Amino acid sequence: MSSVFQDSVSTFLASIKQYLDDDSVSEVLINGPSEIFIERRGKLERVDAKFKDEQALQAAVRNIAQFVGRRVDDENPTLDARLPDGSRVSAVMPPCSRKGTTLSIRKFSKGTPTFVDLIQKQSITKDAARFLDVAIYLAKNMIISGGTGSGKTTLLNVLGSRIPGHQRLIVIEDASELKITTDHVVFFETKPPDAMGKGAVTIRDLVRSALRLRPDRIIVGEVRGPEALDLITAMNTGHGGSMGTTHANTPYDGLVRLETLAMMGDTNVPTAAIRRQIAAAIHMVVQIKRLNDGSRKITNIAEITPEVDEHGKYMLRDIFTFIQRGMTAEGKIIGELVPTGEIPSFMEEIEVNRLPYTRDKFTPPAWAVEYFAKINRKAA
Repeated sequence: MSSVFQDSVSTFLASIKQYLDDDSVSEVLINGPSEIFIERRGKLERVDAKFKDEQALQAAVRNIAQFVGRRVDDENPTLDARLPDGSRVSAVMPPCSRKGTTLSIRKFSKGTPTFVDLIQKQSITKDAARFLDVAIYLAKNMIISGGTGSGKTTLLNVLGSRIPGHQRLIVIEDASELKITTDHVVFFETKPPDAMGKGAVTIRDLVRSALRLRPDRIIVGEVRGPEALDLITAMNTGHGGSMGTTHANTPYDGLVRLETLAMMGDTNVPTAAIRRQIAAAIHMVVQIKRLNDGSRKITNIAEITPEVDEHGKYMLRDIFTFIQRGMTAEGKIIGELVPTGEIPSFMEEIEVNRLPYTRDKFTPPAWAVEYFAKINRKAA
């Protein structure tokens, strides 16, 4: 953080400064001046810290807003901003927040995450990580689907950093969180309206501008509005290997959400046409979840068939899926991300390009074969 903001933290956020400085704490949640929680290693715990009163808490929020050039008052009781160190701040003030000012500070992780980090945390297996690496090299369009706090941004950081350095990448976000490291990358961030309600620059505006700036690939940090249609169009018009994240609980739900978002704008494109565009544009959906034990794991890597079925539904098939095998006495989930036996449609591309990923990597272990057989018998 800058020295100026550090001084502000020491003054206005002194009550929680110890948790902001603690690398094991990933998020600080404030539900009014006397109720503070922290997230540590994926689990929430209440702490004894308190603000003096509601006025002190509101003063802290206003100070943050002033520092980042945002406005929060009776007419604008919400705040969504990024701190100098990259941490994400969201706040809702009374009267909208009935228990008092609600503030969330999601801390920006230090360093650039890699597949090695995800493998060590058991979020993904080596074979699944290599498969995603291959898909990125072959410029397959991906959507990362998951709930809030599931690790979508971290995963997107990892995947984006694997894009070949000779390609021009444009990253577009509402509030900059991504720190993708590659040789040729440009970062865009939206701009809120001024006090007169003018001058706003949306993600959709930036996606359209990006298309004129000769990108090889485009990454939208979070797709949550009509810019979904522009991203899908970009994926269909020569910007292979583009990516984005969306909030959804399953790969199929992720596609349905994109469809809904694409129809939010002033478009008159029929639903059936948008579905076909989505099916043709997106090659893979990577589902990530925060499980009950607080761990974050990739649970599905699914490939989308480039067409819809006779009922207009998307057709997906899991290439890898997470199978829970049990739980320890301490409540830690035991499971593994395993191949399903399905061979990706672009297997020939892998072989023609002599990429080190052979067909036997898609063979599930014996115990998983028995599990899939049992599931199929129940379905029948």
